[in-house]
Amino acid sequence: MVPLIGFVALVIDLFIWVVIASAILSWLIAFNVVNTNNRFVYSIADALYRITEPALAPIRSFMPNLGGIDISPVILILVLLFLRDVVLLGWLLPAFV
Repeated sequence: MVPLIGFVALVIDLFIWVVIASAILSWLIAFNVVNTNNRFVYSIADALYRITEPALAPIRSFMPNLGGIDISPVILILVLLFLRDVVLLGWLLPAFV
């Protein structure tokens, strides 16, 4: 059971990094630092969007409009950290005490 929980915690960590990369790339695209006319940039942005959007869309549906500021990645990261640290790793703590 411990290796399974460790694997799920690792997958959550990797998804957190994907969400961070997606947010940073969206900022770079919004400020015209990178151009989506470049095929490589477009394919990476599209892949990150397709990976993260199913998790971000439900959060955006109940968030109020903050005037162009999207804090849904921050909320998703906080939820994922809660799941990893409290729910998953909290089950391991009583086994070692």
